[in-house]
This record gives sequence, structure tokens and C-alpha cells, in this order.
Amino acid sequence: MSNKASPLVISAPEPRTLDLIFTPPQLARFRKRYRIVETTPEGVSELPTDVLAEARYIVGQPPITPQTLERLKALRCIFNVETNLINNMPYETLFARGIHVVTTGLVFAEPVAELGLAMALNLARGIVDADLAFRQGKELWGGDGNQTARLLSGSDVGIIGFGDLGRALNRLLTGFRTRTRVFDPWLPPSVLVEHGVEPAPLDKVLSESDFVFVVASVTSENQGFLGADAFAKMRQGAAFILLSRAGVVDFPALMEAVKSGHVVAASDVFPEEPLAKDHPVRSLSGFLRSAHRAGALDDAFKRMGDMVLEDMDLVDRGLPPMRSKRAERETVSRMRSKPIDRN
Repeated sequence: MSNKASPLVISAPEPRTLDLIFTPPQLARFRKRYRIVETTPEGVSELPTDVLAEARYIVGQPPITPQTLERLKALRCIFNVETNLINNMPYETLFARGIHVVTTGLVFAEPVAELGLAMALNLARGIVDADLAFRQGKELWGGDGNQTARLLSGSDVGIIGFGDLGRALNRLLTGFRTRTRVFDPWLPPSVLVEHGVEPAPLDKVLSESDFVFVVASVTSENQGFLGADAFAKMRQGAAFILLSRAGVVDFPALMEAVKSGHVVAASDVFPEEPLAKDHPVRSLSGFLRSAHRAGALDDAFKRMGDMVLEDMDLVDRGLPPMRSKRAERETVSRMRSKPIDRN
């Protein structure tokens, strides 16, 4: 049982839960080692002054005002287990006080990359449509069923964004011997070259790729930056795979590009989630849909628990967190991603 000397943790992980991100043994260890005060994100600011003053950690991404932060006198680290950094706390003050803000989003990189690869293979080989035709007794055998099929192997691939997800995707693509170009204005070219990809401007990534993967975060500068002009630059019949956030895309323009037959597309994310039952993308031919499920694997969620416990142990010993990804002072306030609205 934890005692008064145990570090205090404010737990407000919504939309996650502690049972989701910790295995039973991990959760037992967490509760034994720390005093846990569980609340809602909105309830953090309403906690008693003595609780706020003692809190060493926050698990979650609750809104924090400058006034609330002043009361969090012992705060050392905020563990964002939702993984979308949003501008809902005074980051400059947090950094000035030496308080870490970290995200466990790395756990989603490989699961999302794998689904993105599956989407690309499906767009190339028509797997879902062929299966549906087979179920209806309308299948086309052999070459007759491959009129629009092509290979991913040896193709030209473009990746927009090269964070954890982009790098995980690139590792998967190496086995396909792709010629991969990357556009990421937040990275120096040498970093891209070290990962075996070619740095390229956005126009070249769009115009010289058979498959374009979008894995960029939404920021204050890039909302809707992939619009009609961008899709017009793509090769006829190229595949556009959206894996990060729908906010980087002009979604009606993407739908129009697919409807016209200029490109095919796949997306795991949408402008509103859940999506309206009558949204026209649901019936759009040439568009492969997935309900924001790419990263939502139990194995991934449970890896969060490992990351949180290991990084808390480091911070308890006066060391910086190393498993979770630290938010950067220069970029965190630009983030505009948001969680799914499940209401």
C-alpha cells in the first residue's frame, strides 16, 4: 500500500482509462508505488490546494490555466496518454519551470504504419473489391481481375511528414525496394538521407509518386494544405493514403479527385469522427475507408503503461524521461490535432 511519502499522481487520462493503458500487474505496481488521485480533465483545477501542491505527475492532457499551474508547485512531468498535443496549457511556463511534457504516441507508429501498408497494397491490387465481387458471384478470374492492378515493389513512393510514423512506414517499405521521397519542412535534409530516403519539395513528392502517404501532424500552419492543386499535380491513377489527421487535407477536394478518377485514396481519419451516416465518402468508389482504427490495438495501449512507469522511475531518480517523446518548446504550441469526439 502506498504511504504519505509516496509521490502523488493526478490521473485524468480521458478518453483513455487506467485499465486500458496498464496490464493488471502494471496497474498494481502503479498503485503500490504512487498515491493516485483520479479525476476528470475538467476536475483537475477543482482539486484541493494541498493535492495540487503535492502532485508530482499528471497522467492525461487536462486543460491547465496559468492559475492552476501556479498551484502545481511540485509538478515534474505531464504524461499525455491521449497522444494528441493540443494548445490547452501554458507550455512556455511549463518549460521555464523545467516541467516535462511527454507523449506516448510512439506506441501507435508501427500499428498505423502496418495498416497504411495494407491500404496501399489493397489500392494496388483491389483485394477488397475482388473479395466483394467473389461473394456476389461476379468475380473475374486471372488476368481479367487485374486490369488496374500494379506492384508496390519498385514503385515511386512519397511520404509527407517523417516523424515516428513516417519512419516506421519507411522501415516497412524497405522490403519493397521503393524509391522513396520525403517532404518534411521540420527536418534537415541530412536526417532524411540518414534514413535512406530522398529529401524533396512537396511538389516533387506529389508529382513523382505512385503512392503518397500522408503522416504529417496538423499544425497552425498546415491545416488543409493538401487541396485541389495538390491532387491535380499527382500522377493519373496514383494512390493517396491518409494516416495522420484529416485536418491537413481539403477533404471535399480529395473526394472530388477520387470521384473524377484522377486518383484513388484510402483514409483512416475523417473531418468529423464518428462520421455522419449520410456522408458521401461512404459510397465513393475508389476510396478505401477505415474507422480510425489503425493504432487502436490493445498491445499498443498496454505499451503506454510500460512507458509511463519507466519514465516515472527515471524522473523519481532525478533523470529526464527517455521512453516517452518530449514535447518541444518551439513546436508544441503549433499542434492542432484533436481526439475523436465519441459523444
